[in-house]
Amino acid sequence: MLFGAFDRHNFGDLLFPHVAARLFGHGDFIFAGLAARDLRAWGGHRVEALAPLAARLRERAVNLVHVGGEVLTCDAWEAAVMLLTPDEAQQTIARFATSPGERLAWARAALGHAALAPYAVSRDMFPHAASVIYDAVGGAGLDACAPALRAEVLAKLGAADDISVRDARTQSQLESAGIAARLFPDPAVMVADLFGAHIRQHAQRGELLALSRAFPRGYIAVQFSADFGDDATLGQIAAQLDRYAKRGGLGVVFFRAGAAPWHDDVACYERTAGRMHAAPVKLFRSLNVWDICALIAASRLYLGSSLHGRIVAMAFALPRVNLRHSAPAAQPAKQAAFAATWDDAVSPAAVDVDDIADGIAHALAADPARLRRTARELVIRYRRGFAPIRAALALP
Repeated sequence: MLFGAFDRHNFGDLLFPHVAARLFGHGDFIFAGLAARDLRAWGGHRVEALAPLAARLRERAVNLVHVGGEVLTCDAWEAAVMLLTPDEAQQTIARFATSPGERLAWARAALGHAALAPYAVSRDMFPHAASVIYDAVGGAGLDACAPALRAEVLAKLGAADDISVRDARTQSQLESAGIAARLFPDPAVMVADLFGAHIRQHAQRGELLALSRAFPRGYIAVQFSADFGDDATLGQIAAQLDRYAKRGGLGVVFFRAGAAPWHDDVACYERTAGRMHAAPVKLFRSLNVWDICALIAASRLYLGSSLHGRIVAMAFALPRVNLRHSAPAAQPAKQAAFAATWDDAVSPAAVDVDDIADGIAHALAADPARLRRTARELVIRYRRGFAPIRAALALP
């Protein structure tokens, strides 16, 4: 069983099961999440819900593999809301705004089980499991989580057979708690190596082909989450992109890396584009995971708040820079943690919105040979780290 947040539209979560299934090579996989969903129309999988699966397979010697993602810090409320439609999410958030104490009860009822950290599965749900494995998961902000959630996560990890994490910050926190974890990169570093030909095919049709014709000098692939959506921040982003366009000559293509609640909002891109005057701008509409990969792969640079936008750019040896809020409390811990662990020291990790133009210029000055070397090394490290997981499952 491959388990993760494959049940919601988020870029990395849609990619993870593809990588795992390809590297395992064969097998009768169950793709499991917290809710039953069919995301095949967006390049994802048909996903089965965990609670009924646990009831059905309770006596079976299943192999349970947690595949990627920041699963160690996602609480039940966040998980349940992100599985709603945007309208349902707004209504639910408003409903509990004045009664936060009732959120957990609602989330537990919605998810069908009582975990505080539901994307980390308790061995108690599958007492006869042959193995419980964590494959390059993240938990960079675990030390800032509520003590009860943190204790639950550590107990679940303590009962696992093999744990690997994707950044040194998560590894250090687990080691301090007495949990040994191997370190290797996020599964998405494999997309160019495993799916490069498929992604290039997507680039030769429809909306992507039109973009290559619209921007003969190239474009910057830009994405940011809805929490950047206040007028002042959008105005700064627009001004900075215009500032770079005047000297760099590249177009701008806005895209969504996730359509689940608390991810990206197309209205933010439309409002930003309406404030821009110097840069030619397009809004990329497709939410297909392979189209998004192709958009990034064909760009000159990725700029955004998504960790997996950055990682896919790394996989294709492209310049990249994450976008962060100016307020220290809003800085993207998982993005910074991953970049500090795996990216080239000369590549900018993240910039504030008022430093976008300089950040783009800095990133584009990176040595292409160095970028290619980093991409190759990440593939080697991931294959090396994944090999013991294949061996534990006795796959050839």
